[in-house]
Amino acid sequence: MEEEGWKSQIISGTNPFVTLPRANVTAELLTIHNAFHQGQYQVVLDFDPSSLSESNVLPARLLRLRAQIASGDAKGAISNLKNETAPDFAAIKAFAQHSLGDTSTATKQVEQQVEASSENATVQILGGIILQASGRTEDALSLLSKHQGNLEAIALVTQVHLQQHRTDLALKEVSAARKWAQDSLLVNIAESWVGMRVGGESYQSAFYVFEEMAQTPSSTSTKSLVSQAVSELHMGRLPEAEAALNQALQNEPENIEAVANAIVLATIMGKSAEQQSYLEELKKLHSNHALLTDLMEKSDLFDQAAGKYAAKVA
Repeated sequence: MEEEGWKSQIISGTNPFVTLPRANVTAELLTIHNAFHQGQYQVVLDFDPSSLSESNVLPARLLRLRAQIASGDAKGAISNLKNETAPDFAAIKAFAQHSLGDTSTATKQVEQQVEASSENATVQILGGIILQASGRTEDALSLLSKHQGNLEAIALVTQVHLQQHRTDLALKEVSAARKWAQDSLLVNIAESWVGMRVGGESYQSAFYVFEEMAQTPSSTSTKSLVSQAVSELHMGRLPEAEAALNQALQNEPENIEAVANAIVLATIMGKSAEQQSYLEELKKLHSNHALLTDLMEKSDLFDQAAGKYAAKVA
């Protein structure tokens, strides 16, 4: 599971941010939470917390630290937390290590936090991401199930079920959340993930959500552009998908998910030169990316199958 935030990508798209009876974020954090989940990490980093009430200072700081990691500065986040030991910060540091590729250290740190502070929301969210990324799906779901009306936890559970190919469970999760958080952007996003898996008319519904985020100046980001491109691709609108991906890559040439989905699109469009170029780029950016791993596995399976039918020389 990738950080940070939601993912709607074909090959790969998270925090409560609405004031509801079971949600735990106040209205003054709405802007920063929306920005985070829309992939507008610079907006989060530039947010001025000086006017926040005392109870919201910590949640805002946690979001800014996560945005720092998502922006590629995991080392800076670790440095900022050098003398912090509270569970929230320990979870952030573990996630930063995970983002830097030190999965062993990250997993050990998360295990310690889960044992000591499994009721902490930050431990649940970031611990769940790390455990799922390590292939420990049941442990991730067990941890995330401890949440108390946390929309981000619900979104992550939905994502895990989709990775399990249990669309029925993912749909059940978002349908339950819709009953008490119907105006939540995060629920809309999670519902769109499910729609991309269900297909049919749900493709169009998902497209509307991602297209609105991607094309509205106040909410656009590379992440939303990639998601729009994927929804266009699912509907067979290849030129439109290509245009959205090109825009995403112009914004962030080294955005891993934009590059990965560009490989998928180039393959479908039969642009072998572009496909190879993007493949080489992805290998440089993220050599262990799920798409590359899957391609290697499929290549090995093909070679094994082809070997059974090798011509025999008399």
